[in-house]
Amino acid sequence: MRIYVHIGLSTCGADRIQSVFNDKRDQLAGKGILYPHSLGKKNHTRLFMACTDPDHIDPLRFARGNATEAEQSALREAVTEELAREVERVQPHMMILSAAQLATSLNSTTELARLRDMLTPYSDDIRIVAHIDEQARVLVRHYGTQVLAGRATPLSQELDIAAGDRPWRDACLEHWDKRNANLNQFPEVTAPPFWLDYEALQENWESVFGAGSVTFRPYDEEVFASPDLTEEMCEAFDLPRNIGKAQPSRGPVLPSAAWLTRARQINTVLNGLLEKKKAIPRRMWRRLMEVIEIPGDPITPGSLSALSISFEASNKRLLKAHTGLKPETLKRNRKIADWQEAEPELGFRPTQYVAAFAWHIDKATRQQRRARKEAEQAAKGVPVEVAKPEPAPQKDQLSPAAEKLLPPAAIANYEKLKGGTLAPHNRIGLDNDADLAAAFSEVPMRELPKGNSGNVIVGCMKNEAPYILEWVAYHRAIGVDNFIIYTNGCEDGTSEILDRLQELGVLQHRNNDEWKGNSPQQYALNQSLKEDVIKNAEWIIHIDVDEFINVRCGNGTLADFIERIPDATNVAMTWRLFGHNDVREYRDDLVIDQFETCAPKYCPKPHTVWGFKTMFRNIGAYEKISCHRPNKLDDAFRDKVSWVNGSGEPMADDVLDNGWRSSKRSIGYDLLQLNHYALRSAESFLIKRQRGRALHVDRSIGLNYWIRMDWSDHKDVSIKRNLARTRAELDRLLQDKKLLNLHEAAVEWHKQKAKSLHAMPEFQELYEQAIGIKLNALERVAYSLALEVDN
Repeated sequence: MRIYVHIGLSTCGADRIQSVFNDKRDQLAGKGILYPHSLGKKNHTRLFMACTDPDHIDPLRFARGNATEAEQSALREAVTEELAREVERVQPHMMILSAAQLATSLNSTTELARLRDMLTPYSDDIRIVAHIDEQARVLVRHYGTQVLAGRATPLSQELDIAAGDRPWRDACLEHWDKRNANLNQFPEVTAPPFWLDYEALQENWESVFGAGSVTFRPYDEEVFASPDLTEEMCEAFDLPRNIGKAQPSRGPVLPSAAWLTRARQINTVLNGLLEKKKAIPRRMWRRLMEVIEIPGDPITPGSLSALSISFEASNKRLLKAHTGLKPETLKRNRKIADWQEAEPELGFRPTQYVAAFAWHIDKATRQQRRARKEAEQAAKGVPVEVAKPEPAPQKDQLSPAAEKLLPPAAIANYEKLKGGTLAPHNRIGLDNDADLAAAFSEVPMRELPKGNSGNVIVGCMKNEAPYILEWVAYHRAIGVDNFIIYTNGCEDGTSEILDRLQELGVLQHRNNDEWKGNSPQQYALNQSLKEDVIKNAEWIIHIDVDEFINVRCGNGTLADFIERIPDATNVAMTWRLFGHNDVREYRDDLVIDQFETCAPKYCPKPHTVWGFKTMFRNIGAYEKISCHRPNKLDDAFRDKVSWVNGSGEPMADDVLDNGWRSSKRSIGYDLLQLNHYALRSAESFLIKRQRGRALHVDRSIGLNYWIRMDWSDHKDVSIKRNLARTRAELDRLLQDKKLLNLHEAAVEWHKQKAKSLHAMPEFQELYEQAIGIKLNALERVAYSLALEVDN
């Protein structure tokens, strides 16, 4: 087997190549070429983190809980095992690995040797590929990335090195010893890039992987943005020519020079606060960068001609040694006036902007100090004091119930998770809402202009009859103007209730029994795009009947939330999963009143906990509505789309094209969350188990689903502020006698269905097993992760 290791560069289209490999992973696997999924979906960051020296704590290792030597060792072991399984399953004749950080972060021969030793069990034929561009152009892009991540030193740092007598790599690496994760001091962010000396980069890698193992390829911005990128990839990685075109993409957009000056000055102030033990979460830091953005021209590479000239002789040698390179690849830009830092413009004063965030910084600092104190107390066995009643801190040992229930893989997960960054807790965002007081007041339905359907929910249902009226009443009460609901295969009166609501002018119902394709839900969503109610919507929301939009600001309406996100076009409404709350029997009470126990706010694993659904402005940016989000972004709208989380904070650009779950960087519940009552009562779960899932009609729901969804460690009653106005709207709907009769018939149908399922041994056993499971949050996470591996 031949192995290609693509080491970047990160500023020369590495992410674009990784996206194409990800899109064509299955196609390549069919040709015997493995682009591993176990190392990372696109960028193989897990491989990179496993290779770094133990004391080389980079931003990725720090952020992802692999900072200590023990954590990194466990990661390396896991990466080795998972890659071996994937290779064994695919049996490839070629493997391609890609991590942009390999070139720009690994700098010692021990790190490269560690990478080599992880790969040689598969092959001795290992080839290193990097895409490069002229150094001044690369530095302009890299400097912008660094500054927006926290760099406070200006470009004069690199220009001074270029003017000196020492070799570039040696002079740069002197700055790489300055590392303090708590002060956001990572050389990847703050230090000059040693890897701009491509000859030295090649020499270092070939000292480990052998002479001639490194190949440099040209980075051409137009080629990398075009569908023809696959032609370059075929040349670089010796791929078969019939892999098809790439999806077109937009090239990099550089920040303005004035914005970078502002950002660098802000970073100086923020770094000073870090030295004073202030806490500034990364999301807040990124938010500040967004707030100070200003348009204008970017830094021009020609202003860095002194740097370009220092590499000219080396670049001529590279052109001779690497025949794939083109003269224009390393040709410097026309010389212009030497670089001078741009003016920040408009009387910019960084301290004023930081002062505006002072309250948030102080709050984050208090939370961090409290968390540290609690961790120290827990480590000493001292009871932790909390301001409000919370579940007892996780114990070091499994509960007796978990010891009996958890399989060995789950127990191993539990031990790995304890005290780590993936351990669940409730200490993020606003304080616990257990004592929220005043009920929200009623808001009249909007009078919409002709041809405007306002805020529209599109949904799919199957046998959800007794829950429909509450769900419709609730969302009408918070500002949803219209609904279009698709149904298929209903037996419990769902279709009849929806038909009556359509007759009353409350919503529109479409029969979806004749669906085609892979799922009834996706077929319905495709059909909805032809409907006027969707075409004329202001905001479009796709949620299910067990999901309730919980607006946690103002008077709890969509208008209150939208007012706080004036520039956003897309909102990732992250789930808060609610368990069965010890409610066993199905009864005709409000769901939002019966179920109040839920998952912790901080719960990055398993992946379902932080799933999100999307509410998006109807601006025509996306061609398709999918289960969790709109898809197929029109490139003409790329600069117009802005995603925010439930705290109204900007999300990373990668969500523009894909992704359906929040991460540690993007989670936010402060202004809005999506209450997800996936189980409801234990009997309701039985009925759901019996009918299967709407999205995957061939997939049943068993005990594994219960384990993943039945969260009960924390309480959130914030949605109960909507009870009065929901009941008022529900009462208005039920004044229609026909609708009342249909609802009562549906309730009776579900009660009888539950009774019949209890009489079936298979379902009675499932019921008893489910209600007998008592796990705390950490145990549930450990078990869920084991189930994901098994499946």
